[in-house]
Amino acid sequence: MQLADLRGNKQYADRVFSALAVAAAGLVLLILGMIAVIMTRRAWPAFGSEFFTSTKWSTADHVFGALPFVWGTLYTALIAIVIALPISLGVALFITQIAPPVLKKPMVYLIDLLAVVPSVVFGLWGVLVLSQHFGLGRSFLTAGIILAIMIIPIITSLSREVIETTPPSEKEAALALGATRWEMIGASVIPHSKGGLVGAVMLGLGRAMGETIAAALVIGSIPRITLNPFAAGDSMPAVIANQWGEADGPHKAALIALAVALFVITIAVNLIATGIVQRSMKRSRGA
Repeated sequence: MQLADLRGNKQYADRVFSALAVAAAGLVLLILGMIAVIMTRRAWPAFGSEFFTSTKWSTADHVFGALPFVWGTLYTALIAIVIALPISLGVALFITQIAPPVLKKPMVYLIDLLAVVPSVVFGLWGVLVLSQHFGLGRSFLTAGIILAIMIIPIITSLSREVIETTPPSEKEAALALGATRWEMIGASVIPHSKGGLVGAVMLGLGRAMGETIAAALVIGSIPRITLNPFAAGDSMPAVIANQWGEADGPHKAALIALAVALFVITIAVNLIATGIVQRSMKRSRGA
């Protein structure tokens, strides 16, 4: 076979691969579009002027206000991020900058193992340990702690990968100028990895907002808006899981409307996170 034939085969394979990649990407967009259209159509009767502003949720009166559930979702996710961020960043920095090789690999395996634990296990642990033995009860704080434990592996893994992209020359230059290890991290590692770290946190935020079973078990299932973290509350995924089995008619449409709202919020968070990560990668390549 001549060289021209080989080049022709490679070009043909490249075109086939490109077409398959475009088709796969288009299929994902098609599925997302179908989900959005079908769910929005089913939820449309529930959307009204008071759906996102009312605090009353009464299935008997067919009054459905989503505001307490939106608040509960955002509040518990915020608590989770506040708890998980310093722990995840600290573990990621320890693994990449301090830990010896003999300790680094076991910690990476342990974090990956924590990420695959089923959410219902975390929820039951929260009910049996945090709610009963520690006296936290079923509350926003309990749900936030459980969500924090669940997103720590995600943020840690992504942060570790981003931090490891820091060029060794930048770290060596900081150390050569007399910086300590922590000063080197603050001057070289963190600025270089800032965009990717923000993306990791936002992906963890999206995961926390979409969690269902664990939150439903520990949040308390009481629709209310309060800043008291020890009070019981509710969230969009939790109320859908708890009430779907007995819902019909307008009630079911309202639950689907909550799902649509959650879908839009999580998609927006993930898109923002993806944009931040890609922009950070472009800056790193340019540097």
